[in-house]
Amino acid sequence: MGSPARVPGHDTIESSASASEQHRLEKHSSSGSSGPGVGSADGKNVSFPVEQQYGIDEEKQSERVGSLQTKSRSERESGPLGDMWHRHWKKLAQLVSFMVFTAWWIYGLVFFRHTNGKGWLIPTLIYIALLLRLFFFYVPSRLVLRPVRFVWVNTVVRVYDMVPAKLHKPIAGVGTFAVFLIGSFVPDETGDNTRANRAISIFGFIVLLVILTATSRNWRMIPWHTVIGGMLTQFIIAVFVLRTQAGYDIFKFISDMARQLLGYAGQGLAFLTDADMAASPWFLTGVIPAIIFFIALVQMLYYVGFLQWFIGKFAVFFFWSLRVSGAEAIVAAATPFIGQGESAMLIRPFLDQLTMAEIHQIMTCGFATIAGSVLVAYIGMGLNPQALVSSCIMSIPATLAVSKMRYPETETPTTAGKVEVPKHEDDEHTVNALHAFTNGSWLGLKIGATIVACLLTVIAFVGLINGLLGWWGGYWGLSDPNPTLSLELILGYILYPVAWLLGVPNSDLRQVGELIGKKIIINEYAAFNALVTDPRYAAMAARSKLIATYACCGFGNIGSLGIQIGVLSQISPRRSGDVVKVSVSALFCGVLSTLTSASIAGMLFVDGME
Repeated sequence: MGSPARVPGHDTIESSASASEQHRLEKHSSSGSSGPGVGSADGKNVSFPVEQQYGIDEEKQSERVGSLQTKSRSERESGPLGDMWHRHWKKLAQLVSFMVFTAWWIYGLVFFRHTNGKGWLIPTLIYIALLLRLFFFYVPSRLVLRPVRFVWVNTVVRVYDMVPAKLHKPIAGVGTFAVFLIGSFVPDETGDNTRANRAISIFGFIVLLVILTATSRNWRMIPWHTVIGGMLTQFIIAVFVLRTQAGYDIFKFISDMARQLLGYAGQGLAFLTDADMAASPWFLTGVIPAIIFFIALVQMLYYVGFLQWFIGKFAVFFFWSLRVSGAEAIVAAATPFIGQGESAMLIRPFLDQLTMAEIHQIMTCGFATIAGSVLVAYIGMGLNPQALVSSCIMSIPATLAVSKMRYPETETPTTAGKVEVPKHEDDEHTVNALHAFTNGSWLGLKIGATIVACLLTVIAFVGLINGLLGWWGGYWGLSDPNPTLSLELILGYILYPVAWLLGVPNSDLRQVGELIGKKIIINEYAAFNALVTDPRYAAMAARSKLIATYACCGFGNIGSLGIQIGVLSQISPRRSGDVVKVSVSALFCGVLSTLTSASIAGMLFVDGME
């Protein structure tokens, strides 16, 4: 039987498709070698170069793919106006931003300069920051930094080099101590604010440093540059915030912005429940939703690349000032505003590469301060807002100094000096920002559940111990109507000398010691609530109240120990053992960091700071 009739072109199409597939296989295995043409006289299907099939040069095409200079068809056909738009739209956007913010700044100065909640300082600082950003879009930063560097090298550096190297740290230490003395003893004496009490606060500060040095893991490796610089920065911040209205306004604005950011989680909670539930003071409804929301937001910001840029800027600054790694710098700066659980998410890609000293530092930051999400609640309780805000900011350099004394760095951090953000394995499967946000929501839910479980079990365990102590103490008369034997009561007496070292007047030593004990055993909320509502503490002197506020302003308690272990272990399961190893030491350092701030508050206290 004869062969069937052929449809014109049918064999040619199949042959071309087969040849194309064969060419791809051959190109992959033979470094791009091409076979002879298709449709030869013998009728065999053989391949030929792709540029002959499609009329293009494969090598030149590959050079254009992904190039910034490649233009799509719509761009080529858009005409001169479209071409001008594509070339100058960024400049136009910058010009519009400049005009809008200039009008906003001028309008604010004219109509809201003396209005509470607006004023002129914060808008002016924001406007200056915008102008500098636009300026450095067109002027290389080196043109500004070179003159500054020239002046610095020919003044400060020359004087520094003239001093023998072995005297650098002693002179820096003596100079820092002189700043402490001048700032403490210059103000006049008023009431309990005597120079003798200020001297006790300075002595207590020195004792804390001696304790840290004596208990250091390796005191010979203590980076004294970081310690001296951190303590000096801590004191300068305290002076700026406590003694100037501008300093308080700036840091209050930062805390308010962080609080408002986390407060948006309440809108989602109100949708799931109701407005009353969102406004309730429960930890479960007031803190956990904010943590989930922030973790999701961080995941999205990582995907778009903003946080990598932000981390790089901080890393360079802190490397040259306090000589700490970028990961440590970011957590230290972020924790006072966003909390211990959320701040760990900022360095999630780094966690698997952190050194033991960095893990210790990160946990110390979480224990040494409170978060912006609860700051406003404590201010609303009637506590001193200046004390709360300044304590949060002072903890940034304090934790860097205290942690490095207790656990010096003996390895080389990945983020020392220059930060190159490593990608997390989960990020490789993320397709867009929305996907990153949803993945972050699920991760936030797991971390939130871990925090709830750890708090419940740890606080219940403390209650069990107190119950046993109360039962046993009843045989010795340590029960109602006498003080009941408990961990808080025991720590109150143990911390009695600590209260004296902070500069607390003798009449209030036991009360302040008890408040610090409540903060460590239960949490800072219990201590602050007792300070405001319990007549025994409310009747204390103003100096005692201020020092107690600083000493209790931190998450350094047993419950937070469980939170940090749970959160860091959830984010980086492979480092969970290392986290547990340094957790108790970090808790100790976090408590001592808040105590150093309390001693500085005793040095700078003046009447009117109630």
